[in-house]
Amino acid sequence: MTANLITFDLVAVVLTAAAWLAAGTTAASRLSLPAAALTALGLLLTVARVGLTVVLGASGGWWFVQEKAVLELPLQCVTAVAAAVLSAPRLTRAARARTALDGDTTAVSVPLFAAGYAAAASLVVTLLLGYPTTTAVALVTVAVVALAVVVTWRLLDSRPRGVMLSAGGTAVVVGLVGVLTTFAGTPKTDAGGGPAVAYPAAKGVSVASLTGPASPRPGGTVRRYTLDARTATVTLASGKRVAAWTFDGKVPGPPVTAVQGDLVEVTLHNVDIATGVSIHWHGYDVPAAEDGAAGLTQEAVTPGHSFVYRFLADQVGTYWYHTHQDSNQGVQKGLYGSLVVAPRQAKAAPTDLTLPFHTFDGTAVIGDRDGVDTRSAAPGSPVRLRVINTDNVTHRFTLAGAPYKLVAADGNDLNTPGTLTRTALSLAAGGRYDLQLTMPKGSVALLADDDKTGGLRLVPGGGKAAAPPDTTTWPDLDLTAYGRPAAQPVTAKSDFDRRFTLVLDQGLSLSGRTKGRDWTVNGHAFPDVPTLVVRKGDLVEMTVVNRSLATHPWHLHGHSVYVLSRNGDPVTGSPLKLDTFDVKPGEVWKVAFTADNPGLWMVHCHNLVHASKGMSLNLAYEGITEPFDMAGMHGD
Repeated sequence: MTANLITFDLVAVVLTAAAWLAAGTTAASRLSLPAAALTALGLLLTVARVGLTVVLGASGGWWFVQEKAVLELPLQCVTAVAAAVLSAPRLTRAARARTALDGDTTAVSVPLFAAGYAAAASLVVTLLLGYPTTTAVALVTVAVVALAVVVTWRLLDSRPRGVMLSAGGTAVVVGLVGVLTTFAGTPKTDAGGGPAVAYPAAKGVSVASLTGPASPRPGGTVRRYTLDARTATVTLASGKRVAAWTFDGKVPGPPVTAVQGDLVEVTLHNVDIATGVSIHWHGYDVPAAEDGAAGLTQEAVTPGHSFVYRFLADQVGTYWYHTHQDSNQGVQKGLYGSLVVAPRQAKAAPTDLTLPFHTFDGTAVIGDRDGVDTRSAAPGSPVRLRVINTDNVTHRFTLAGAPYKLVAADGNDLNTPGTLTRTALSLAAGGRYDLQLTMPKGSVALLADDDKTGGLRLVPGGGKAAAPPDTTTWPDLDLTAYGRPAAQPVTAKSDFDRRFTLVLDQGLSLSGRTKGRDWTVNGHAFPDVPTLVVRKGDLVEMTVVNRSLATHPWHLHGHSVYVLSRNGDPVTGSPLKLDTFDVKPGEVWKVAFTADNPGLWMVHCHNLVHASKGMSLNLAYEGITEPFDMAGMHGD
């Protein structure tokens, strides 16, 4: 509902501006009847905007109406009242008499133009400046509207007037003060209402020293991998050739697998990726120095150089790895692969398939094949499908031909998952779902985005797959109501040490990395978003608000979060522990985690286009120092 209200408000602003400006234009042309009608429409739309703002605030919260309540509507209402008092009476009399507006039209038309400029300013503030509205934004907005009114009056009335010159001069001064205030600087840290933490730390433990162990758990082994990052031309199953960036010349890269308790050791060598490369273990809570966030926890690996990652395989489940240097370009071009950790004692399903889903220039690839990937499975045998979304956007997966259960999300088992049929699973960018089923006597189809020409087909005994059904009308699963509740370490009633609010929006950034209309967090683009600071052991609540009209898959490095609520509605199903969650337009998510993994960590939108355009920030633990240059964080 909130997303629809945001759209309605934008439409209302455009219509309001158009009505007032058209009223001013027709009044200046002495057309009393249309001017009176348009003035009435402008007043009606202004009242409608007030009502819409009240409803939007009640639906979504203060974050969605702040600029409207403190700036836009006060300015709009003042100018609308001026138009009603100064313009409407003369227009009404002339319209009733069906005569042209006589005498000096300036005093009638200028208030109408002023109301139009106020409405137009509302559109600019919402679309370009976003959240939050600051004193600087308010000063500049009022000054620009006032200056526009003065200029309009001067154009309509050529007689020199001292009051106009004074008003114009005042508007310029106010605007300059606002512009100067914009560059006054922003806080470097956000303590979330908890005790202050010095950052950057003057002294302490270097993040580069927070490395993984040298040996596995008792009973485990060392799993060694070497990955060569290189450019290559990859030929897909259809014959299409893709100019890719690869690990070992393959897309996806070689699967990294381990058993719980093993030590994973991966040597990354950069052969010829000119922008540099690293490996981030997405969703895996590795020690900070192994996280692969180039510019924050390590330097990017340049051509001819290597880096060794070591971490314990303590988290069972489905994960993935990808470059985190120029990650938007690097992942899109193929620098990704799967990471699967099996439990030490459990028996694997006879058919256990890891299925990274990716799009190359509009061509969907599941696993290492475009088109349909057909596999055989014995009837009556258990099947596990590990689906990984490696793209920048949400994908919708449907499974037809057999009942199934969604047994894990983002590597974490769900409690008592129910049986699903004719149900779609929307998977956030970076997210993973584990599906479990018993192979029937007929074929099974896994489709992505309801596309019958691609995806996976399971056939019994090498038979032929049946045509999949139309899945476009299948409803989406509400993951917050799936499974059964169980005890979890943090709830909405927990006593939080810190509470952070992150408002995601799109606005004009004058000091961010890219400068322009960036994707922002609390009104700033990276690297100017204040760093979230914590102490080890803190219990942290994070509220993530999406004011924009795009979905933002939110991802926190080094930690998984428990979902507390979405849009004020608590989780009623299985405890939901995720590392990436889709915050759709107008949504408000509350999540929580324990700060139990010291280091410096990225927090960002996993639509990596958005991250590269500013929607990123850092989380810093007390006493952790940073030896690397964040200016080198390229497109992450």
